[in-house]
Amino acid sequence: MRVRFGYVAMSMELKNASPSRTMTMASFSKLDNREAGLRRLEAIAQENLRNTLRLLKHNRYLGVRVYRMTSKLIPLVTHEELRDWNPYPALAQAFAEVGVFVREHDMRVSFHPDHFTVLSTPREDVFRKSVRDLEHHVRMLEAMGLDGRALNNIHVGGSYGDKEASGARFVEQFCRMDRRIRDRITLENDDKTFTAAETLALAEEVEVPMVLDIHHHAVNPGGEKALALWPRILRTWDKLAWNVAHANTAFALPPKIHASSPKSVSDPRGHADYLDVEPLLAFLHGIAGSAPVLDVMIEAKRKDEALLRLMDDFNALESSGEAVRVVDGASIEIG
Repeated sequence: MRVRFGYVAMSMELKNASPSRTMTMASFSKLDNREAGLRRLEAIAQENLRNTLRLLKHNRYLGVRVYRMTSKLIPLVTHEELRDWNPYPALAQAFAEVGVFVREHDMRVSFHPDHFTVLSTPREDVFRKSVRDLEHHVRMLEAMGLDGRALNNIHVGGSYGDKEASGARFVEQFCRMDRRIRDRITLENDDKTFTAAETLALAEEVEVPMVLDIHHHAVNPGGEKALALWPRILRTWDKLAWNVAHANTAFALPPKIHASSPKSVSDPRGHADYLDVEPLLAFLHGIAGSAPVLDVMIEAKRKDEALLRLMDDFNALESSGEAVRVVDGASIEIG
């Protein structure tokens, strides 16, 4: 099984390349000229997209083909006070350049909307804001010219005192969204509320792929073993065929998991700077051969530096006789 590793948003190795520069609404509100302020926001977004392209080129140099883009590419774009602002025409070329590079180098990119995007909410206003945020993420992917393989990963949301009712509400509200939004979603288990088994059941019901977070599962297991759930999780990817309208073809995606290590004994849910290779390796050995390719998103504080250290660990394991073969700067063969 080929295992490809990626990281989240920022680079610790590439200097002056933040893709998340922003402006607060408080600062924007103090500007005398609103139109000039909007042009300033667009200029910041242009710089964020240029840095995203720099990061993608950096990734290609390292051999990284799996990457999560920051959701903060366009500052304040979903703020209620700026609903009349349409920055996409001004950013069309910058978005297109990112998309061209992704396609030319066969990269897998995604977004992970923040924790305010919740579909299990009992509040209609929160639901509407969540849908607007998801629509914005879809629109960014479309502006890049990326097909249905570029996805948005979300959690189920809160339990609001009744997890069963919240799960049912998630399904009902998920199905209220436009198909173009629903078809771009993957669902991930969280570290406090919806366990892997509960998330899997909901993913099966709404027919979206499930992203297993093995760290979240370790701190919120719900009595289930990850390896026992894996065949069902895998089927949420295997059975999924995405219709690509412009190409009139169908395709499937490799399954994807998230991996991180506890920050400390006192903070087991927090993410450490680097990744402990042993728990990840044990899981990979447990599922070896279950799929031709597996993508692993590393959620470590030290970003690409953590990925490089992990690859050093794999090189050392290969040299010691472990059943692992390092293929390139960001992938291994196992099993």
